[in-house]
Amino acid sequence: MFKFFSPSTYTYTYLSISIYICIDAYSRIIPSNMSFIITSFLGLICILNFHQFLKAEKLDVYIVHVDPSHSDDLDTFYDSFLPTITNVAADSTNSTTDRPRILHRYRHVFSGFAAKLSAADVEAMRLKKGFVSARPERVLRLLTTRSPSFLGLNQNTGLWKNSNYGKGTIIGMVDLGVEPSHPSFADGGMPPPPAKWKGECQFRAGKGACNNKLIGARFLVPEISPPTDIEGHGTHTSSTAAGNFVAGAGFFGNANGTASGIAPLAHLAVYQACENTTSCPESAIGAAIDAAIDDGVDILSMSLGGQLHPRFADDVLAVGAYRAMERGIIVSAAAGNAGGSSSVTNEAPWFMTVGASTTDRRITVTAVLGNGEQIDGETGKGFPSIEKLELVYPRGRGGNRACLGQLDPNIRGKIVVCQNGLLVDGIGSGMAVKAYGGAAVIILNTKYEGDTTYDDPNVLPAMQVGYVDGLKIIEYLDSTPNATAAMLFKGAVIGNNQAPVVAEFSSRGPSRVTPGILKPDIIGPGVNILAAWPVSVENPTNTKSRWNIISGTSMSCPHLSGVAALLKSAHPDWSPAAIKSAIMTTADQVNIKGNPIEDEQLHTADVFSIGSGHVNPTQANDPGLVYDISPDDYIPYLCGLNYTNQEVGIIVGRKVDCAKVKSIPEARLNYPAFSIVLTGPTNQFFATTRTLTNVGKPNSSYHVEIGSTAEGVFVEVKPEVLFFQKLGDKLSYNVTFTVIRSTRKVTNTTTQTQGFIAWTSADYSVRSPIAFVI
Repeated sequence: MFKFFSPSTYTYTYLSISIYICIDAYSRIIPSNMSFIITSFLGLICILNFHQFLKAEKLDVYIVHVDPSHSDDLDTFYDSFLPTITNVAADSTNSTTDRPRILHRYRHVFSGFAAKLSAADVEAMRLKKGFVSARPERVLRLLTTRSPSFLGLNQNTGLWKNSNYGKGTIIGMVDLGVEPSHPSFADGGMPPPPAKWKGECQFRAGKGACNNKLIGARFLVPEISPPTDIEGHGTHTSSTAAGNFVAGAGFFGNANGTASGIAPLAHLAVYQACENTTSCPESAIGAAIDAAIDDGVDILSMSLGGQLHPRFADDVLAVGAYRAMERGIIVSAAAGNAGGSSSVTNEAPWFMTVGASTTDRRITVTAVLGNGEQIDGETGKGFPSIEKLELVYPRGRGGNRACLGQLDPNIRGKIVVCQNGLLVDGIGSGMAVKAYGGAAVIILNTKYEGDTTYDDPNVLPAMQVGYVDGLKIIEYLDSTPNATAAMLFKGAVIGNNQAPVVAEFSSRGPSRVTPGILKPDIIGPGVNILAAWPVSVENPTNTKSRWNIISGTSMSCPHLSGVAALLKSAHPDWSPAAIKSAIMTTADQVNIKGNPIEDEQLHTADVFSIGSGHVNPTQANDPGLVYDISPDDYIPYLCGLNYTNQEVGIIVGRKVDCAKVKSIPEARLNYPAFSIVLTGPTNQFFATTRTLTNVGKPNSSYHVEIGSTAEGVFVEVKPEVLFFQKLGDKLSYNVTFTVIRSTRKVTNTTTQTQGFIAWTSADYSVRSPIAFVI
């Protein structure tokens, strides 16, 4: 029997042609005296075969944009795009998930829907009036007792007191759900939700009802309900942003104290848009943002992203964030965990894009080498200090040093040094060493990992040390055949004066999608963050101690979401751009010791690693001046990116004719930072204007300060003094960047360097970093 396998782009118009060809093929091998009944039977066989092809055609989720001006009834209009003839057999064995159907209907994020469709369905849809575009959805991934006080947030004083701990604001968490029974989400001391709140609570009866802290929870992944977090990520991020005060928090007996989120009296609304930590469908993310806008949140926290760097019109997060920003919602998003140059995600200028850094707390173990040298490292679990034992650095199968696979049996009873690596982490190394009778393990970072170490709980007494300290241990091992070491557990130690240090995984700029915008915007705590967890990691039967320490820009993002909530509570009239500007222009440039912030290699961190610097919430509450941006200000910027009218229309939600818009280069957006790209063999210059709004004090005079480390690059600002008579005054300044090639060494490669412009008064310093690519 012939089988017809046709490309999925064939449409239903080919049905009759295909059946005809099938019957014709059969007729050529059948005698002419066969009866009409047999010929009809053959036709039925052909139809059934084509039915099997249609049944096999694959359905994918598509993001579909339409023009709503063609109908007053959006639901009916959306439904009209579905196929009237299904390409999947309607038999009893098929569930509704196998049929073309709409999964999510969008009203705020954009005009359109997400649907399960075949490629043939989409081709047919393109012929219908009002169709704009369709593409397969992408799947993204998800990217504390000490951190509030590390950020200068203390009870009954400062910003916490001035903002009333974020009271009255609503933070929407687009994540993996939440465990509502955790005490971080108890509503002691919480007021009722604001009158504007319109959200829902979709937990099943008896499974932790919402309250005045956790005021809403929705599930947006159709196959998952209710929005309960079983993996932990959503519970952790939610409690980091706005968990209530909980005494007795800790992690394997360490880091003990009272835990709280950054905005402990803010309300939480949770939108489950992920199936697990590596699968967050765009369709569900769009639906989550759509619901959050409709529900009335003030902040959106999105600890997720991807590494595809799509154009903004093809990025549901970017489009959704714009629509949220347009309605006064501040959108905080993770910068990504890829590390390395140009790996930053969530690059649109209306995002607050957050990188990750360390805090000053370390659960510390000191290794005392046989030569007397002492080296500090980190661990997750305490253990009785280990007296002097033999120290070995064995080779595994293939000569690897990662303690992977078969190890030397002679490691029994010894402290074993293992190289950290891609194939096995410190916990895996500890398990391997334990299996061969080792007494303890010291994990050495690779050069790439640098000084970023983690509080991982291990099955053995263990410590992880940074790359430079690891070299010292290897040097000692090479110096003697009888190496020894002791390991002294010291517990949680506060006050590491190198903090904050940029995490090795924190994604860097420059942006690929929009190089004229400096990203990330800011860094905040994201390494070894203690926060709520659905179950106890110490003992699954322990329902009281449910905390975990994890790391990522997923952790730094909700820190900044909480800071934004505090500022929104203290300054309800500030726009999202003004709040982001306040955070950026007051950011710290130095660590606790007073030296420039370093990266994981312990080199001075550049602006592509830290953006504007490390968040300082107290300073951000009173920034003096802000760089404000209205939603419409982004339209000339988008046209300047050479986006089509259709692409700009998808982003801003209305028709735009860029031919009638005075487009601007990216770097001319009124952004709180500068990213200047002046490459080429000749002298070049770029001029732009910035406008500052006075939110500090009346009758204030600001003088400009310019800092630049770039050889052959000159920065000129006019005027050099700005005088603001009253609050709300807006004043502009012009800045010109000039590259003089004759003063630079001639090379065939581009150079990245940096500088800053700061406006300083008697009370304030408003600093904007400059990134140069020359």
